[in-house]
Amino acid sequence: MLSKKYRFHSRGGVKYTYRHGKTIRTPKISLVFNDNSRGFTRTAVVVSKKVEKTAVSRNRIRRRIYEAVRLELPKYHKARDYVFVVYSKDLLNMSFKELCELIDSLFKRSMI
Repeated sequence: MLSKKYRFHSRGGVKYTYRHGKTIRTPKISLVFNDNSRGFTRTAVVVSKKVEKTAVSRNRIRRRIYEAVRLELPKYHKARDYVFVVYSKDLLNMSFKELCELIDSLFKRSMI
């Protein structure tokens, strides 16, 4: 699991990232990112009730994405805010390797 230091602690930062950030969209997930001046990266994962009704499933998707981010993030050394917005419940049953590749491709596209 990603350390609490690297996660958002309030909705204010997430709203700021939504307003001022850039978006990369795929059919299953999108990434909203924005540079920050804190010196470290913060991450949030948003899974709506429209994606999956049960909290157990939403939390499982969220935990899987946080773990994939934890593994992929050390490759990219830039102080940024990242918000992952999930659009498909396919991420619940997707293999973890595929999920890591998806997250990695989003990170690569955000560095361009």
